[in-house]
Amino acid sequence: MGLAWLCAMMLLIPGPVQTRPETRAAMAQDIAPWDHGFRPTYARIRERVRDIAGGIAGEHVTLPLQGCGHFMMEAAIRSLVPPNGKLLIPMNGSYASRMERIAREIGRDVVKLDLPDTRGAREEDIAPVLAADPAISHVSFVYSETGSGIVNDAAGIGRAVRKAGRRMIMDGVSAFGALPFNLAEHPECDALMFTSGKCLEGMPGIGFAVARIDSIKARAGQAGSWCFDLADVLAHAERAGFGSFRFTPPVQALAAFDVALDLFDAEGGQPARHARYRANADTLYDGFVAMGIKPYVTKAEQGPIIVTVHQPSDPRFDFPRYVEALKARGVLISNFWNTAEPTMRIGAIGALTPEDMRRALAVFRECLAEALPAAA
Repeated sequence: MGLAWLCAMMLLIPGPVQTRPETRAAMAQDIAPWDHGFRPTYARIRERVRDIAGGIAGEHVTLPLQGCGHFMMEAAIRSLVPPNGKLLIPMNGSYASRMERIAREIGRDVVKLDLPDTRGAREEDIAPVLAADPAISHVSFVYSETGSGIVNDAAGIGRAVRKAGRRMIMDGVSAFGALPFNLAEHPECDALMFTSGKCLEGMPGIGFAVARIDSIKARAGQAGSWCFDLADVLAHAERAGFGSFRFTPPVQALAAFDVALDLFDAEGGQPARHARYRANADTLYDGFVAMGIKPYVTKAEQGPIIVTVHQPSDPRFDFPRYVEALKARGVLISNFWNTAEPTMRIGAIGALTPEDMRRALAVFRECLAEALPAAA
């Protein structure tokens, strides 16, 4: 049975995602974030997140901040890339472009590796650039690019970084909990970042970095920002306890996230979540092909997080009106695109199943027939 029937609207966006009723219900309480009764919950969340990341107790630590994934990326670059460091970013999507802007805005030197936004970055793309420029200290990349739906080869990029003796920062915002990555197998990775409202199906509001303790401490004092200093987050935890916050958090979102982690475990963890999302994405991809709508990337490059398709070329097609027509029938998609050509982004993540995807495809077909009656 599908899950979306539990809500009035089916959210087919890359996040915040459709959530379970149990997760939403956990928000309906008043909580004092500094009350000693909540400290064990917060401390437990940090340990659970570290374990999902494959982190090692004593080597890796979970460092949360209030806010979105961009906040976590800025905090990681500030806290880990020295002011005289050089950051290599594979540029194959809109979120890589945002990462590049963040790095430049805070004064870090950036090397851009331009790649098409229709395929993921690979080991063989990264290795020659590192070999040619020994001044590059870090590689930072987006694991899952939700502009186009591609997935960068995290394991391959990690190998290239490790062989070259450099350091790595990974934006796992739309990947963590679904796509595989194990920090214990990647000592070159200083930090991976994600947020509560994506593949772990929590409510939005909390960003997390799972980071190497030694790397964070080695760069203490360089962030140039109190709010975005991961070393200060760690120092506070060591001083006041891992159940303590520096600043007022969205504590209800944390309570809901604890429930979402229970549901994640009950489903079977990362492999099971990945399998469901993969089935969702395949259902969408194949369904749009059957409708005569061309996907933006090949099936081989299509990730399990979001399916991006070309908008119909018919001049009568009005994308904003189409989005509203879908919404009126209970299907909500992104009302903007992040590609050079006009596209539609359809999320495959959240508390949704292939059955929900098939129901959504029927709505897509119905609305398309109304928008372009001659082509129906």
